[in-house]
Amino acid sequence: MVYEYFILLGVCLIIPLIKSFSPEIDFYSKPARLVLAILIPFFIFISWDIYATSKEHWYFNSNYITGISLFGLPVEEIMFFIVIPFCGIFTWESVKYFMKNKS
Repeated sequence: MVYEYFILLGVCLIIPLIKSFSPEIDFYSKPARLVLAILIPFFIFISWDIYATSKEHWYFNSNYITGISLFGLPVEEIMFFIVIPFCGIFTWESVKYFMKNKS
């Protein structure tokens, strides 16, 4: 299925994205920190991916990607480095919120 990677990212993102607007968690109160926390690793790992794929250290199976690419990388791989850090930061902020309210 050519949309498998894309669908997997969507499934990972759907609940954190919806719940991130919850006023209790206050996820977007410091947008600069959120953007930096996503962009710094994004540029590091995208650069690494571009280099590694150009040297054929790894590749992406065309059976699981849409075929749309930027900088020689599937668009899904680029999205991965935005979606997964977003989900990780959301999880961290959620745990902090629930632990704070537990005590």
